[in-house]
Amino acid sequence: MLGALTGDIVGSIYEWNNIKTTDFPLFQDHCRFTDDSVLTVALAESILTGEGYGSVMKRYCRAYPDAGYGGNFLAWAKSADERPYHSWGNGAAMRITPAGWAFDSLEEVLQKAEEYSCVTHDHPEGIRGAQAVAGAVYLGRTGASKEEIRRFVEGRFHYDLSLSCDQIRPGYSFDVSCQGTVPQAVVSFLESTDFEGAIRLAISLGGDSDTLAAITGGMAQAFYGGVPEPIATRTLAFLDEDLRRVTADFEKRFVHRPAAR
Repeated sequence: MLGALTGDIVGSIYEWNNIKTTDFPLFQDHCRFTDDSVLTVALAESILTGEGYGSVMKRYCRAYPDAGYGGNFLAWAKSADERPYHSWGNGAAMRITPAGWAFDSLEEVLQKAEEYSCVTHDHPEGIRGAQAVAGAVYLGRTGASKEEIRRFVEGRFHYDLSLSCDQIRPGYSFDVSCQGTVPQAVVSFLESTDFEGAIRLAISLGGDSDTLAAITGGMAQAFYGGVPEPIATRTLAFLDEDLRRVTADFEKRFVHRPAAR
């Protein structure tokens, strides 16, 4: 899950100031964690403690009110209403990485991804995006090849992964939908050769940079066997004590690092 947090933090300064290159400083002083990290850690805590994800998200939103939530989510989080709001947005996919680590079979991962998404994102597109990402994380951490992950995402979820990053980049712009974010994130991961390269490719596409890189980073961590130590150290330094503690607890319990590929 640390890979998703890294992508969010690195991409945070480019969401409204896109760059179309992979040549940029990985971390800058004005990077920050956003709602992507907050809600990813919230899911990790829900999994660790068994507390309902909806109540955990609402509590985290109160604790981090300025993290940059979308308007519909913020209205839901501030209300007493627990019902989902039929969202198809990419928020379902950007926060789902912990589900790909915490369960023991692909089918259970997909079931849990739907369960956690439906708290807010009960639209079929929101569920589809979350399941594709969680499934890719699970496959990556259990030894699947990139070709197997590609076939899974294309075959089961019918996302078009035919365009390369170079083909996507020129015309790609801000898109908050799952169907306009998840395929691009998957392609960024598939074209990469290491963790850092995956983050750089995702951000170079433009668009919703922090979310795109968070999704990519979650898959890249699983496939490449972790986040390189210098990058992990910088990422953790941007988190506050509470977010670091939950992240460390989750990674210690669930994130088993395979041999690097």
